[in-house]
Amino acid sequence: MTPAIQVQDLTKKFNDLVAVNHISFEIEQGEIFGLLGPNGAGKTTTLSMLSTMQKPTQGTAIVQGKDVEKNEDDVRKAIGIVFQDQSLDEELTAMENMDFHGRLYRIPPDVRAQRTDELLRLVELYDRKHDIVKTFSGGMRRRLEIARGLLHHPSVLFLDEPTLGLDPQTRNHLWQYIASLSKEKHITIILTTHYMEEADRLCDRIAIIDHGTIIALDTPQNLKNGIGGDIITITTSDPATVVQILTKPWIHRVEQHHDKIRINLENAEQHISEIISLLNQHSIPIHSVSIHKPTLEDVFLSFTGKTIREQEIDGKEMMRMHRKMMRH
Repeated sequence: MTPAIQVQDLTKKFNDLVAVNHISFEIEQGEIFGLLGPNGAGKTTTLSMLSTMQKPTQGTAIVQGKDVEKNEDDVRKAIGIVFQDQSLDEELTAMENMDFHGRLYRIPPDVRAQRTDELLRLVELYDRKHDIVKTFSGGMRRRLEIARGLLHHPSVLFLDEPTLGLDPQTRNHLWQYIASLSKEKHITIILTTHYMEEADRLCDRIAIIDHGTIIALDTPQNLKNGIGGDIITITTSDPATVVQILTKPWIHRVEQHHDKIRINLENAEQHISEIISLLNQHSIPIHSVSIHKPTLEDVFLSFTGKTIREQEIDGKEMMRMHRKMMRH
């Protein structure tokens, strides 16, 4: 089966700023594919190129067999998109927003009405279809935007930070909708996110992107397995000494991150007392100790040396530069 999306050497520059840097990947039909990274990493710019909103500086992108530069109209017919920023008309009702979108795609009136009702039922907004959007909660608006993006029956759906700013309960609710869309309608879904749990729970595969470059690409489980075993995190005021003395053969890797030490090893429960005893022998103060299985946060930290939250600072600066370049 032909991949839903094929990306080769895709690059986007804004003057001297490289927002997306020679990335390549393929997405299978019906797959939920995640672009995980901090704000400013290049996720939204990648989606903008795949959805024909921006032209690549270099490289190619094929969506459902159509080149995003040579066959813009065909690509737009094949895709739906939910933007990071809300794009609903708040003064119109839910049904009017759907109807207007359907007219833009020249969907016949009877088909438009039928699909509107079906989709509003799908996202549990049918009973509110005559209500003005400005009376909706954030979660309801997000669900309506997803319904609107599906109105013309796209085979590929782009979701740009679909749960950004929503409370945990509403976020979980939307995750269920997204998963059911992929499973029941066999829609290929590409979502951008900086929520680790969202990527872990929803995505079949994840591309971790940082500073415009894909630094890892695999299933969530394989990415976590790549870290290996368990992780013990120790907070101490003398991390450098801890790194020096933890040289046991059953320790895979020791990394210092500010005042925290991350120890990768197998069967952490069996070795934690030995590690604590060793640190006590050297009179090293221990402020806290925790044991956990590897997470995507650990994967990101392993590849970049920073947490995704710390990278947000760099990302905000890149976004500021990005907007400045766009204005010129």
